[in-house]
Amino acid sequence: MIPTARLFLSLASGSCSRMSPADRSLTVTIDGPAASGKSSTARMVAEALGALHLDSGALYRGVTAARIRSGGEPDGWTERSVLEAAERVTLAPGATTFVAHVDGAPCEDELRGEAVTALVSLVAKMPHVRQWVNRTLQATAAQHAVVADGRDMGTTVFPEATLKVWLVAIASERARRRVLQRTGRAPTAAEMASETADLEARDRKDSEQTRPAADAVWLDTSGITQPEQVAQVVAWALERQKA
Repeated sequence: MIPTARLFLSLASGSCSRMSPADRSLTVTIDGPAASGKSSTARMVAEALGALHLDSGALYRGVTAARIRSGGEPDGWTERSVLEAAERVTLAPGATTFVAHVDGAPCEDELRGEAVTALVSLVAKMPHVRQWVNRTLQATAAQHAVVADGRDMGTTVFPEATLKVWLVAIASERARRRVLQRTGRAPTAAEMASETADLEARDRKDSEQTRPAADAVWLDTSGITQPEQVAQVVAWALERQKA
């Protein structure tokens, strides 16, 4: 049974007990395929639990931005040069999430810009860069209660997490949400077909890296609202904390 949105709303309003942000024992991981709503769900769950959202993608984007600033054509980037650039990237705790800083300052617009978006997959494929990112995430989580999202948070980065969630939704539903988020309107048939095909291709490409942990709890979000899915994850997390 999916908890009603009242659970999330009561947590968010403070009428239910929140977990103390100082409780460092809490680690929740939310993994899943592209456009499954991992980041938005993780942000809302973290806020409800009094934890901080840990976005692995922001760290990869920060490393990519740092390497772009160093200059040179991307086809000449070596893993060593990317790792050197990574040393200029840090994660700083904000009110509800960790913020990636490059050269000592936040740069959210740059991280979400076209240049970084076009090259972040190149950086994310580098094994030693992935190891650096994972170590950074682990060190960060050791000091804070976190809700981390990505593709291998529950399998590789936090195998001992308090709760591991695997978000799923059919490709057509993920496509609908993505177009709605991008355009603010319902997708046309052509947009649905194109976006669905893109996501299915992405799923095949990411299949080796993106997989659920053996002990993950599956949550199919195809037929529920975001407040409902957030309420369910919050309920699971609180149950695990009591166990």
